Amino acid sequence: MIETITTGTVKWHHILDPSDQDLQFLKDNFHFHPLDIEDCRSKTNQRPKIDIYDDYYFLILHFPYFDRWNRFLKVKEVKIFWGKDYIITIGKSHWVVKNLFNSGREPDDTYQVRQVTTSDALLYKILEHLMLESLSLLSKLGVEVELINRDLFNKKAERTIERISLTRKNIILVNTVFKPQLRLFHKFESGDIAGFAEDMEDYWGNILDYYQKMWDMTEDYQEIVEGLSKTFDSLQTNRTNEIMKVLTLISSILLPLTFIASLYGMNVGLPFQDDPNSFWLLMFFMVLLAGSMIFLFKRKRWM
Repeated sequence: MIETITTGTVKWHHILDPSDQDLQFLKDNFHFHPLDIEDCRSKTNQRPKIDIYDDYYFLILHFPYFDRWNRFLKVKEVKIFWGKDYIITIGKSHWVVKNLFNSGREPDDTYQVRQVTTSDALLYKILEHLMLESLSLLSKLGVEVELINRDLFNKKAERTIERISLTRKNIILVNTVFKPQLRLFHKFESGDIAGFAEDMEDYWGNILDYYQKMWDMTEDYQEIVEGLSKTFDSLQTNRTNEIMKVLTLISSILLPLTFIASLYGMNVGLPFQDDPNSFWLLMFFMVLLAGSMIFLFKRKRWM
């Protein structure tokens, strides 16, 4: 079903779940390239791109979003046909696109969609809100990184490992999404994408600034998480070594005492076995031996 908003001479067509009839309508009335129509028909995510034609542009962009539990990041695909007097958004796009479109249909028009006068301005408004939402998402990742840094010395190792792994997974996904699109947005500022309105260079430059900022934040968070992960691994290794050290020292002290106790437990003739004070003599010798070993370990700074 095709829904439409008219803002001056610009029309915004939104197709939530395009049927074959809807796609055929676009092909017949707008004469889009058959490959673009096939990309719109595909249910799998396409590679981010901007196809440039004489009378329109076709954009496929990816933006991250949190799942319903606000734990794992996923990717939403935004498909846009951009012509001189129209914008067409297709498919189950990011919820920001849906909110903007719904705002343009309401009387109060919270996002002032109906005040735009060109398709370039409308596209800018869509991209700007997508960038702002992505920046908000990255800020949440930054808070999570800071919490990991704060809890790094917490003794609850399993919880810290889970948080580091989850945050690292989310950052890797964001990096995977943003990296191929960076050079794509450079085309706006460089002039490779001329658009249909004049004096839009500053606006496209602002979009690139948003994207560059998000890319820098992603790289910073990735480096920080990697550093925190290595620090945490070192802490865990050091704790394990300390535990093994203590257990080794205890075993080293008990080993000769166990040998003496097992030796006198055998049914054979041994020195002092007929002495009535043999038990206390043996205990004194074992305590003296244990004390000597502890003194030796401390002198060598092993404990």
